[in-house]
Amino acid sequence: MHIPKMPAQSQNTFRGIRSSKFRHVYGKGARKENCYENVLITQKAHDTAACAVNPKFVAIAVEVAGGGAFIVLPLDKTGRIDINTPKVTGHAGPVLDLKWCPFNDNLIASGADDCTIKLWHIPDGGLKANLTEPLADLQGHQRRVSIVEWHPTAENVLFSAGYDYQILVWDARRGVLMQTLDLHTDVIYSLSLNRDGSRMATTSRDKRLRIIDPLSGKVLQEGLCHEGSKACKAVYCGDMGLVFTTGFSRFSDRQYGVWDEKNLNTPLRLDTIDSSSGVLTPFYDHDTRVVFVAGKGDGNIRYYEITDSPPYCHFLSQYISGEPQRGFGVMPKRGCKVSQCEIFRFYKLYATKAICEPISMIVPRKSDQFQPDLYPDTASPTPAMSAEEWFAGTTRGPVLMSMKTGMTIKTHRPLPLRPTESSSDKNADKKYAFLSRETRADYRPLEASVKTSSSTDKDLKTSTNLDTKFQALQKLWGCNVKNMGDNKEQCSTNSSGIESEKTYTSTKNTINKMNIKSGDSPHKLTSYAMQEKEIEILEKPSPKTESESNPNESQEAAAAEAP
Repeated sequence: MHIPKMPAQSQNTFRGIRSSKFRHVYGKGARKENCYENVLITQKAHDTAACAVNPKFVAIAVEVAGGGAFIVLPLDKTGRIDINTPKVTGHAGPVLDLKWCPFNDNLIASGADDCTIKLWHIPDGGLKANLTEPLADLQGHQRRVSIVEWHPTAENVLFSAGYDYQILVWDARRGVLMQTLDLHTDVIYSLSLNRDGSRMATTSRDKRLRIIDPLSGKVLQEGLCHEGSKACKAVYCGDMGLVFTTGFSRFSDRQYGVWDEKNLNTPLRLDTIDSSSGVLTPFYDHDTRVVFVAGKGDGNIRYYEITDSPPYCHFLSQYISGEPQRGFGVMPKRGCKVSQCEIFRFYKLYATKAICEPISMIVPRKSDQFQPDLYPDTASPTPAMSAEEWFAGTTRGPVLMSMKTGMTIKTHRPLPLRPTESSSDKNADKKYAFLSRETRADYRPLEASVKTSSSTDKDLKTSTNLDTKFQALQKLWGCNVKNMGDNKEQCSTNSSGIESEKTYTSTKNTINKMNIKSGDSPHKLTSYAMQEKEIEILEKPSPKTESESNPNESQEAAAAEAP
């Protein structure tokens, strides 16, 4: 059978269907037992994701009564989370952004409403108690810190953006502010670095898209991004030299745009997505050149493929869910499951429930073998250079690793940063604390504070109560104040023997008194002690002898001595 050939012009006009290995990528949500439930996700109204993920842990900012905190859970600790799970509680304000270090899976940076950035070390296996002491406390912003971002290839280089319109560059190992980029006139909405960290793309409330050299601190390109008044976001498309942005049009329609980093006057492509109101956030995968777009408050995730030639952006498909999302955490490529053809994984924070759900983006293939076309060599957890080299002007691409064999990463614990070495001495701390203590004046009377070498505490108590009724009674009976304070008894010797007078005070108006003569047995002394008599105090001079003062009492005592 003869089949006629189509004209050459018809062959050129018929472009056919564009082939792509990612056309049928689909999203697969985790089962209930593989989700993280009962997580009190923060209610802070902010556009940054309150979640960060790496192959070991998932960190989620949570709602607390005061200050700011986030929980860190091992990936395999799924199911219902205990309400008393240990937290990282070091911030004085709500935590706004979290980022894991790409070269150490146990190191995380957090930015919060208290204008600080803190670095934390999470031990293997998770936290056993609340963590309050950070490795480093970076203070330099004047207002809340909304964005933190690690350098993709240089170790210990950290970027932070705040509501003070500034971007600060830190040497995280030394805790030193290396550079301040004061290039914006309004709040910074997003910050993204290209694959080797030599360029930075930012969006701001002033609707401008800027390409910045982070080393020199100069704006290389600047242009109008999206005309809408709501927040717009930008992400660098790896090393392609393209920037993908999301925002709003003048009529509040949601848009996406593709820009050339060398010319921001006009976009390479600008298209409308829909008319919803949630802010869109883009996530880019350099290995597959697929960008995922998720909106806050939406239930779906759209994904597009980026190419070097027009039209630059091709819509692939979308993942639809009935549950709206508050934010997303993204797993690094080295943490994806190769055996399941997983190319991307989200950790979705529900907006209406206390749930964090993993969502896998999977290429539908039946083979269980390694797919080299889906998994080219990706960025490894080994830094390409040190912070000193990068600040000196060196630029290098990432160290690559094979997804088939993997790579062992170092999980060393960084040394805590101390402001000064001299203050680490405990003795010095005590001295400084003593010197800084407030001196309080002593306004007590001078007579009460004077104490001689022969005086005792009871003497001092007695001397301060000279005007009391008890002292008046002691004077009345002619007792020695010093002996009464020390021994509470007075001994006198006469011709008839030894007479002991023991005085006790039960109230201010009564005194118990007994007379004991020599020759009495111990049992008889005990009986005398039980037969104490109360003597009424008379306001007159003290008599010389007992017989003169009370003859009846002497007769009763003589009758008691008779056999």
